[in-house]
Amino acid sequence: MSGKDRLNVFPSRMAMAMMKVRLKGAQKGHSLLKKKADALTLRFRMILKKIIETKVLMGDVMKEASFSLAEAKFTTGDFNHNVLQNVNKAQMKVRTKKDNVAGVMLPIFESYQDGSDSYELTGLSRGGQQIDKLKKNYAKAIQLLVELASLQTSFVTLDEVIKITNRRVNAIEHVIIPRIENTLSYIISELDEREREEFFRLKKIQEKKKKNKKAAEDLKAKRKADGEEKEMDEAPNILNEGMDQDLLFTD
Repeated sequence: MSGKDRLNVFPSRMAMAMMKVRLKGAQKGHSLLKKKADALTLRFRMILKKIIETKVLMGDVMKEASFSLAEAKFTTGDFNHNVLQNVNKAQMKVRTKKDNVAGVMLPIFESYQDGSDSYELTGLSRGGQQIDKLKKNYAKAIQLLVELASLQTSFVTLDEVIKITNRRVNAIEHVIIPRIENTLSYIISELDEREREEFFRLKKIQEKKKKNKKAAEDLKAKRKADGEEKEMDEAPNILNEGMDQDLLFTD
């Protein structure tokens, strides 16, 4: 196992406990990030489907609005200068809000009408029906454009966040967790080796103590045997001395 495949730690019980805590945290983080990536991917696919539907609808609405503009111009002539003279502020405005999706804030755009319509009574004059139809078609087109802009912005934001989240998930799954597991295996193997060495050392010490004890017992037994032999050698001499003294007294 190379040093690049594990963390540089000193093998000890405390280090093993720390690695276990880090491994549990990494696994929990991987699970949460995986769930977040799944939720974002689900929302991403829903937005993609809605974008496709909105673009198809947008084509039909813009086509109808273009035909309405041609009809209005054919009926009433050129009315651009009249519109520009009466416009002093925008009636269609856009406001934004935030949508929280698994911790990701997505911008949502909404269109709304501010103020009254300057051409509210255009239907009473010549070509008014075509102009009224034109306004409704382009108002619908603007709403779809705002909705499409909101969907496209959310799409881009989610795409970037999903890439980042997937990179983090892959990094935790293929780099961080294996490295912590390898470090934990290294610490366990080193501690086991240390325990085997300690057991072997204690066994050697016990064997040495047994040998020393046996040697001491043998030496003690030998000394005891030598002492008994010396006493047996001295006993005849004492008997002879006693017999000589008896003879002297008899004489």
